[in-house]
Amino acid sequence: MLSEIKDNAGAHKRRMRVGRGIGCSKGKTCGRGGKGQTARTGVRIKGFEGGQMPIHRRLPKRGFNQHKSVEYSVVNVSDLQKAVDAGRLDAGKPVTVEALIAAGVARKNVHGIKLLSKGELKLKLTVEVTRASKSAIDVVEKAGGKVTVAA
Repeated sequence: MLSEIKDNAGAHKRRMRVGRGIGCSKGKTCGRGGKGQTARTGVRIKGFEGGQMPIHRRLPKRGFNQHKSVEYSVVNVSDLQKAVDAGRLDAGKPVTVEALIAAGVARKNVHGIKLLSKGELKLKLTVEVTRASKSAIDVVEKAGGKVTVAA
């Protein structure tokens, strides 16, 4: 019956009532020790090391995170050649961003795909990417292909 359902024994523990006189285990200071800042609520200094210079001030600051950084998925010309050789890309069709992601050449489209010139290309390919280096454009055009850089 629904009216007979009970929790398991020991499933709920009653909270400790503090500050009920010195006769109980959590009386007087309520387990907070003596007086001062640590006995008060919400004011404890984070990272205080007893007057010693804290670790976050002893160590040097380093680096900078640019809040407007643009992250591209990098594809080399050799990756295109390998994908066509393996049959994952069709050399007759234009190589677009979607085709590169579907073929597993590039990871998901973060802010776009950037084509770099590492490796060789033996095919005539039409490549449509977000960014491309000048040397990568030269490599593709030397093989008889064309690179279109989208805005």
